[in-house]
Amino acid sequence: MSMIQALNDAMDVMMARDPRVLVFGEDVGFFGGVFRVTDGLQARHGRHRCFDTPIAEGGIVATAIGMAAYGLRPVPEIQFADYILPAYDQLVSEAARLRYRSGGEFEAAITVRSPYGGGIFGGQTHSQSPEAIFAHITGLKTVIPSNPHDAKGLLIAAVEDDDPVIFLEPKRLYNGPFDGHGDGPLKTWAGHTRAEVPSGYYTVPLGKADVVRPGGDLTILAYGTMVHVALAAVKASGCDGEVIDLRSIVPLDIDSISASVERTGRCLIVHEASRFSGFGAELAALVQERCFYSLERPVMRVCGWDTPYPHAFEWDYFPSPQRVGTAITRLLARD
Repeated sequence: MSMIQALNDAMDVMMARDPRVLVFGEDVGFFGGVFRVTDGLQARHGRHRCFDTPIAEGGIVATAIGMAAYGLRPVPEIQFADYILPAYDQLVSEAARLRYRSGGEFEAAITVRSPYGGGIFGGQTHSQSPEAIFAHITGLKTVIPSNPHDAKGLLIAAVEDDDPVIFLEPKRLYNGPFDGHGDGPLKTWAGHTRAEVPSGYYTVPLGKADVVRPGGDLTILAYGTMVHVALAAVKASGCDGEVIDLRSIVPLDIDSISASVERTGRCLIVHEASRFSGFGAELAALVQERCFYSLERPVMRVCGWDTPYPHAFEWDYFPSPQRVGTAITRLLARD
């Protein structure tokens, strides 16, 4: 399956399994979503279970919170992660706090799905990576899959979770292969974007990282598309790098991260979002706090530029295998 097919299958499984699960958002019903992730769900489960909404992100999320307080398990879609900011107050002031401020009487068991990241020449309002602003909010969980198998299992786990989950889907991995230039498929430098996906129900637990490539020279922490970029960089460099796919950044599998860095002595963090105050800064601080006496080199980051999203230069903006390879060389250099 592609990631689109895997995500569609996850929602189909959960809608058939649990009548409390509803899917809604802009164009997700009859049309099946701008990326076709919800294609066929309305035909299979009815217009009362999968339906279109007005272009009003705050209203979409507020409606989902009310549904969840009533006992439903809504899965609203925000068409692009860039558009989620009108709903930010609802997510921070209501969803993240509902269970705590009601003393457990109410829950906000919502899963807010959204395509995120660049790679389709969507410009400044269709390409951003806002994961760090959600990771900062206590009460929200943030999940970012890197492959179709995990995408399905993580989405099912998110829908079943009693807390609100922000589920960010890297659009560069949606269908693949696609690199935005027409000079070679994404898979030639960023990994395969199709995978075997089991049929039916299964989960991938939130908060459990995956060591996608064991190694002993250094630890590379990544998520989403950057997992494949990191793997390509390790292969090109010829080093024995360990690549860890975080899968969820909240909850974070800090124990697996610490165990790896304590063994390798070197840590490189790769993410697509801007460097300053990106989630990599939190990762670097945690690694320094927990693994200081094991580190042979300072923790390094390879990230997007500290600039508004550069539409015309997005493929220079992205961390590439070459940029990651340069950082690997620096980390492994001997004094």
